[in-house]
Amino acid sequence: MLPLLLKLYVGRLGDAGKPLWPRIEGELHNHFAYINQALEGREFFVGDSLTGADVEMSFVFETGSSRGPFGQYPNLVAFKRRMQLSPACQRALKVGGRYRFAANS
Repeated sequence: MLPLLLKLYVGRLGDAGKPLWPRIEGELHNHFAYINQALEGREFFVGDSLTGADVEMSFVFETGSSRGPFGQYPNLVAFKRRMQLSPACQRALKVGGRYRFAANS
């Protein structure tokens, strides 16, 4: 998701990147709002069962929850939590151990 990458890269510019922050934050809100709406009344992104799209988006949400206005979007928060509590995720954590990919995991 481009706004998250921009936030990461522009953050390394220090004061030189400050003029870009309002635009990046606005785009994060736009993206999160769109995805939040797409998840309204749904458990998964595609169909009625877990797919690769859900797994892919779970990584976006893991990073987004610590670097963006993620908490304002209840469908995103609920999806992230469902993914973290899924048997597949629990098995992966058992094999690979806890990860430090994102905050609030």
